[in-house]
Amino acid sequence: MVELEKEIKEIVERYPDRRAALLPSLYVAQKHYGWLSQDAYEAVAETLNLPKATVKGVATFYAMYKHKPMGRHLIQLCTNVACMVMGAERLIDLLKDRYGIEPGGTTEDGRFSLVIMECIGACDRAPAMLVNTDFHHSLNENNIFEILENYK
Repeated sequence: MVELEKEIKEIVERYPDRRAALLPSLYVAQKHYGWLSQDAYEAVAETLNLPKATVKGVATFYAMYKHKPMGRHLIQLCTNVACMVMGAERLIDLLKDRYGIEPGGTTEDGRFSLVIMECIGACDRAPAMLVNTDFHHSLNENNIFEILENYK
């Protein structure tokens, strides 16, 4: 907790208003806890001197924050129109078959969590996904597993 508080206070120094430090502070708390648990919300609220409801309300508004424990690697597969037309639905089925993972779920071994994204802005290279923060495009039945094998 001491290290988290220190990091948040360093963030606060860069902003004229501590409310402006909320988003980066939530990111730091997520990195510290692995997800935004009730303890994480409380730590951020206390350090920023903001109401817990404000902190949780902001955190649950954004898709970039994790609200439950996740696997070591987060697969964010786009399912917008271009990606669906180019085979994203088939890729979801393949992930279910290979890893036993459902959208919103985590593999039994904790290796992967799968989140369906509405759009990651790569329609010209569909289907596309992020694994953690790594962008992968032009996915198909063969290369998706080659890519995922790099994430142990």
